[in-house]
Amino acid sequence: MDRSAKDRREIIDGLLQVPARIAPKYFYDVRGSALFEEITRLAEYYPTRTEAAVMQVHGADILQKVGAGGTVIEFGAGSCEKARGLCRQLRPQRFVAVDISAEFLHGAVERMRGEFPGLEVLPLVADLSGVVELPAGLPREKRLLFYPGSSIGNFDPPHALALLTRFRRLIDADGALLIGIDLVKDIAVLEAAYDDAAGVTAEFNLNVLDHLNRLIGSDFEPAGWRHVAFYNAAASRIEMHLEALAATWVNWPGGQRQFTAGERIHTENSYKYRRADFFELLARAGFSRCDAWTDPRDWFAVVLARP
Repeated sequence: MDRSAKDRREIIDGLLQVPARIAPKYFYDVRGSALFEEITRLAEYYPTRTEAAVMQVHGADILQKVGAGGTVIEFGAGSCEKARGLCRQLRPQRFVAVDISAEFLHGAVERMRGEFPGLEVLPLVADLSGVVELPAGLPREKRLLFYPGSSIGNFDPPHALALLTRFRRLIDADGALLIGIDLVKDIAVLEAAYDDAAGVTAEFNLNVLDHLNRLIGSDFEPAGWRHVAFYNAAASRIEMHLEALAATWVNWPGGQRQFTAGERIHTENSYKYRRADFFELLARAGFSRCDAWTDPRDWFAVVLARP
């Protein structure tokens, strides 16, 4: 089954569930990727700037533990903005940018090539929910897997464990994983980060409906839906949903579904971790040695995990 047919089947299966679901990877068409970059600059959205500050303050210590050279492989690379600082510190021989949005990725890779003329930069379009096949001939020695931005939080715990286990298989004993995790904190801070006053996150969430219309030929009307985000304390996660403002039918070639007024489509989870719990998850995936650096408020952690 080709990628477009697989996506179509996955999307339709999700829409027919009760409650309906859309996988968060479908946020990231060109507009969705650009909107997410805008989100990272919002006053309410602390993860990006807090993670960057942790990397800057503790950069020398991270460099000392990782060592220069080798290969940096960034998952969910997006604009490659986070990789720039890391590549300046580590001076790797090659950089692989992995992302699901092909158009957005290739533009980012060209900018990386312009900024780092001596660096071999390779783009890889891939879906992290499946097996990622790295470019043929990529050396296995001294690989640093880079997964910033607390993106691991988008995966439910069993799927997070499966992803971390797949990461472990991509490195040898001299490799490592550098990963950002968002920590449990005040609920008001968490909820504001996913429901900003300017409505950018709402626009990002609603944009997924336009993307689905193109992917499966559906007739979603985004104006008929509203963005909902809240912290589920029992599950330790932010949830994002789209809520129907009125009863509506959504049609696509070969199928349809009715949504009642107030019915929701679950579009994203963002799990918030305690360090001890995340270290345990890493250990189960095969990473037995962990170091962590945090900001003064203990809002965010950057973790270096090694076999």
